[in-house]
Amino acid sequence: MRKFRRSPLLLVLPLLVSLLIDSACSPMTEQASEPVDSGTAAAVPTGMSSIPLPGGEGGIGFDDLRYSARLGRVLVPGGRTGKLYLVDPASGAVQSVEGFSAKAGFAGGHGDGTTSVDDGDGLLFAIDRTSRTLLVLDAELHVASQVALTGGPDYVRWVGPTREVWVTEPGAEAIEVFSPGADARHAPERLAVIAVPGGPESLVIDAIRGRAWTHTWEGETIGLDLRTRAEVARFSNGCKGSRGIALDEARGLLFVGCAEGGATVLDLAHDGRQLGSATTGAGVDIIDYDPSLGHLYVPGGDAGTLTVLGVGADGAMTRLGSISAAEGCHSVVTDGAGRVFVGDPDDGRLLVFHDTFATSLPGAR
Repeated sequence: MRKFRRSPLLLVLPLLVSLLIDSACSPMTEQASEPVDSGTAAAVPTGMSSIPLPGGEGGIGFDDLRYSARLGRVLVPGGRTGKLYLVDPASGAVQSVEGFSAKAGFAGGHGDGTTSVDDGDGLLFAIDRTSRTLLVLDAELHVASQVALTGGPDYVRWVGPTREVWVTEPGAEAIEVFSPGADARHAPERLAVIAVPGGPESLVIDAIRGRAWTHTWEGETIGLDLRTRAEVARFSNGCKGSRGIALDEARGLLFVGCAEGGATVLDLAHDGRQLGSATTGAGVDIIDYDPSLGHLYVPGGDAGTLTVLGVGADGAMTRLGSISAAEGCHSVVTDGAGRVFVGDPDDGRLLVFHDTFATSLPGAR
């Protein structure tokens, strides 16, 4: 990464000015009031700001990013850093939570430490890929208990209607189901294992319909009943490589990220009928959606771009814009207030895009 070079102090005005400018570019502290560039990281892409993450220098294998409305924070699993970061979306202030597996160097990918987290029942549930465990964080954000997993974890999701925790394990083609303990100090209890042949890739909970939606890796989406845990739906999703997933629960629209560079929208009320599609930068994985704007956010890791798609009242997709982000960026989350956060793996930071596109929904803000 580029570093600024400090010149010796000489009694010459131009050099004094240079030193003052260099001092103003010092790295951001954890309590910074604005999301700004650290001064030691790579240049920030045009149209974005950045939030450095403590210990992220040298790279972080970002994967699943979440926004917790309860905490008012973006939840950023820090991979090999051994940390979970809680980021204030308005100020850019960062709180670091320890207690996960750590690794000194970043060699690419996202196979180390904690890479997925979810908020439920006043607790945080996080997975650790290195130790293959599910960890429970209490209200004070301390790791209070943990339980071993039978396979390598990918996503963890809180299932509100049944008060369960589901963990996807693609290598085992399964989802492990847990019941949380009486409190955070009591480890979750394993209840069941759901077989998902050819998957599971991604996971979203649809409380209105009592379903969990996930994909196979090659072009199919599966619906699981939350209470019986049985497969109750399977349909083509229009992708060659199925990756990210997002849901407009109120409108019954399911969004699919296509690895080849695109996204589709499916109508859950009509057996997954495809309503629209759009092309994006290649290397799509995780996607996110803002239902108040009707905007879908689609990073393309191979292309190094973030594409914003508008989803109209009829489900049709319109490409609103695409901007440069970072090579390898494949994770994204929005706080629902127009701020969109993208993981920059090589520089171990978050990039922040402010969505100023007009709403795609008539009558919305």
